Amino acid sequence: MPVSCPVCDQTYEPEPGFYFGAMYISFAFSTGIMLVVGLLVYNLLGDPDTWVYVTAVALVSLLLTPLSLRYSRTLMLYLFGGTRYDPKYAAGR
Repeated sequence: MPVSCPVCDQTYEPEPGFYFGAMYISFAFSTGIMLVVGLLVYNLLGDPDTWVYVTAVALVSLLLTPLSLRYSRTLMLYLFGGTRYDPKYAAGR
């Protein structure tokens, strides 16, 4: 990951250890993903064996881990890092 944004020069790590808080956001994302997948498996497959739940939740969680990581870090920057969207930088792309 680069040190800063090449377009607006926003630093991606405002201070050492800044992203420890993103772990809590990522945990919330993972919990939500597991609940949704578990409910979908229950409703669509009619309460199958436990191994089906474990397999489905593990597979979907592994596939969505990169998105969860990126969005948790993005939310951490937006909520606590003072980062805001500025359309003048988006117009150059």
